Amino acid sequence: MRYLRSFEFASVGWEEQFLNDIRRTVYTTFYPLGVLSGKGIDSLEMTPLTILYGENGSGKTTVLNVMAEKVHAERNTLYNRSNFFEDYLKHCDADLASDRPDEIRIITSDDVFDFMLELRHLNEGIDRKREELFEDWVDAKYAHFQLKSLEDYEELKKINAARSHTQSRFVKDRLMGNVREHSNGESAFLYFTEKIRERGLYFLDEPENSMSPERQKELAGFLIDSVRFYDCQIIMATHSPFLLAIPGVVVYNLDEPGAPRQKWSDLPNMRAYYRLFEEHREAFESPSG
Repeated sequence: MRYLRSFEFASVGWEEQFLNDIRRTVYTTFYPLGVLSGKGIDSLEMTPLTILYGENGSGKTTVLNVMAEKVHAERNTLYNRSNFFEDYLKHCDADLASDRPDEIRIITSDDVFDFMLELRHLNEGIDRKREELFEDWVDAKYAHFQLKSLEDYEELKKINAARSHTQSRFVKDRLMGNVREHSNGESAFLYFTEKIRERGLYFLDEPENSMSPERQKELAGFLIDSVRFYDCQIIMATHSPFLLAIPGVVVYNLDEPGAPRQKWSDLPNMRAYYRLFEEHREAFESPSG
């Protein structure tokens, strides 16, 4: 599915005129002006699964943010947004299909990290509450209490419960269980499986962060299925060889002028991996032990 068919960025001519008009201001940064035009990137054609590849500073995150904001994608965390972002967006154009997605969302590494922290904080809160309930059980079990009015009825119920139940049963009846904690990689993978739904347009910024190679392979399979069977479109920035190697994916190399399409196996980082493994072929082919 191609909900976003192509994207045209603000022209060099407009940027030059705009910058000439504001040069006398006190601003020290004009981001995102100059980031993409300086690399000769004027437009990109989108496919069902598109990858933006490049080193840090290549502009791939800027491309994701500009496209996501232009199509009004939902997001959870803030990002680097300057005073000129709105001016820039007005001069960009998103070619959206008439068949609109049910959801448009951008997911960043910060979203995943916040999700993992929330799980930990939730469990910490449950642990603290458990300790308080342990103390409540002891206080209630050995309390000297006399019912004086109906206002004391709830306290009486608690005391009776403490005296008729074990400490563990008393606490269990009053406390939710801990949320199962996973490894960072498992939590990250679960986050994507929960957030990506049918008929959605998703922008993913380095989704492989925190994931082991096996988890990255699982993520690749999940994204393939989301596109193939559930009418999703995925546009992501990544360095992961497991994601870059997805069959049929279109890769734009933002390290090169104009961000040309390039085979994943020809990308510099992938060639570096290939040479490394070739140099140590015997280590992989010789029997272990």
